[in-house]
Amino acid sequence: MALKTADLRHDGGLRFVARTGSGFEVVMDDETGATGPRPVELLAVAIGGCTAMDVTSILEKKRQAVSRYAVRVEGIQRTAHPHAFRRVEIVHEVEGPAVEVEAVRRAIELSATRYCSVSTALASGIAELHHRYVVISPEGAAPVAGEALVTGPGQELPPDEG
Repeated sequence: MALKTADLRHDGGLRFVARTGSGFEVVMDDETGATGPRPVELLAVAIGGCTAMDVTSILEKKRQAVSRYAVRVEGIQRTAHPHAFRRVEIVHEVEGPAVEVEAVRRAIELSATRYCSVSTALASGIAELHHRYVVISPEGAAPVAGEALVTGPGQELPPDEG
């Protein structure tokens, strides 16, 4: 088991400064103070960053020549407290001279079901995560879009090895 830590310091109003166990600081605030992202925005950033790192690594191993890669995360929250995410759309946009759609789809699937601890943690609650892709080939071919998979409530996770 790995231990991850964060220490938060109140900095006035609803502004907090978090220091991660790896030594980095992140400022959080609410819409009134507006000096940093809201905590739930950081959750969307964490999902996007986690899956983007996985997919990039997997595509490199599959020898896919990616010239541009972007991820967009959109979360729909409950209107009542707690304002938990009910649905999250994660769209991977991959561009390259000969990127294989199946390689992108499989990389996203592996990230969502095996490697990205942030999205699997979120999917183990009430949120439904839609993992989508758009593959663009610069040779003028039409973009190919699709959904790699949906994860969420009831998802089976691989057994814990530690």
